[in-house]
Amino acid sequence: QVQLVESGGGLVQPGGSLRLSCAASAFTFSRYIMNWYRQAPGKERELVASITSDGGSTNYADSVKGRVTISRDNAKNTVFLQMNSLKPEDTAVYYCNALSRTTGLRYWGQGTQVTVSS
Repeated sequence: QVQLVESGGGLVQPGGSLRLSCAASAFTFSRYIMNWYRQAPGKERELVASITSDGGSTNYADSVKGRVTISRDNAKNTVFLQMNSLKPEDTAVYYCNALSRTTGLRYWGQGTQVTVSS
């Protein structure tokens, strides 16, 4: 059974940092593009960051560029999202997503809550 399990969310003060992790299982992780999405209350889900299957290329939403770094460890089937200089507007549920470029198949995690507040 395919699983994507996010962890690392929580409550942090503005300006603080969090590192999200997403552990994958039951599919060939190293062949999938990995993405982090987020969804704030009352808003549509938005793409935050992407990383290619080999980790050689990354992309970021303009709203997080310079503050967020996506990385992956294919040996451990895990993708990370390091978030620094967090702002209240970063508050959202963050979702891990796996995308196959060859089949278009997508997998989703259950999400982890990030709350930025003083």
